[in-house]
Amino acid sequence: MKTLLAVKNPLAETAEQLRILEEGVAWVRFDAMLKENRVEPLRATGIETLQVNVGKLCNQTCGHCHVDAGPDRKEVMTREVFEQCLRVLDEAPEIKTVDITGGAPELNPHFCWFVEECAARGRHVMDRCNLTILLTRPHEHLAEFLAKHSVEIVASLPCYTAKATDEQRGEGVFEKSIKALKVLNSLGYGRDERLKLNLVYNPIGTAVAPDQQQTQAEFKAILGREHGVVFNELYCITNMPIGRFLDFLVASGKYEEYMTTLVKAFNPSAAHGVMCRTQISVDWQGYLYDCDFSYVIRER
Repeated sequence: MKTLLAVKNPLAETAEQLRILEEGVAWVRFDAMLKENRVEPLRATGIETLQVNVGKLCNQTCGHCHVDAGPDRKEVMTREVFEQCLRVLDEAPEIKTVDITGGAPELNPHFCWFVEECAARGRHVMDRCNLTILLTRPHEHLAEFLAKHSVEIVASLPCYTAKATDEQRGEGVFEKSIKALKVLNSLGYGRDERLKLNLVYNPIGTAVAPDQQQTQAEFKAILGREHGVVFNELYCITNMPIGRFLDFLVASGKYEEYMTTLVKAFNPSAAHGVMCRTQISVDWQGYLYDCDFSYVIRER
């Protein structure tokens, strides 16, 4: 696989953003926050997860998407790069989990083959699923396929209301997502301990993610009461100021305000568990990164 050189300042994508960052008028630097909270140095502890971004092709065009995925994107991982990933798994038994993401990863023509190969090697497989893909032709078989191979599903659902979800992901997405969740529940997802179904919450606009346990309780109560849907865990993820969300921040003049909000919301306990400490991420071309977000920053 190819190796990528580090980016000088991973948050700066334009000269203007770099100026804002280096002046530091509105907020302090991340490394200073780490030192103040005694979590410096923040270093990798080993590679337990291989995250594979299989491309940018997607059946949705979400406003917060950090990889600018959509139906018009042509970037997809080739069989050759997938085979390189499998060679890595063969040579690194310490990598226990394969985290497949996109785009809609299921739209890659080699998706099912790759899942089967990873499962055959005894790896735990995760699928970053947008839910609606499970209802589209010719992919209606995917829910049963994922259940057959005990694939953990990490599914995006921005909110438990149709209005907020459709605002971020497109008209009618909430209704389709609920239908897909019911299909997964009928197969045992969220009920059978072998079939994990986790949801991902992204805040709307410039808000940061709320308390995860409280929000999870709200999601479980409302989705269960109003739709009969069950799931395992909810992950609250704050939107990164990159990709389409960055475009929104710059266009609305809220970039500096949002960066200040992020620093004020810094959670020292969460810093210890950031993904880049235990995973390596490979993009659709075979480039390596410590994080899926770093891949997006490099492309811009």
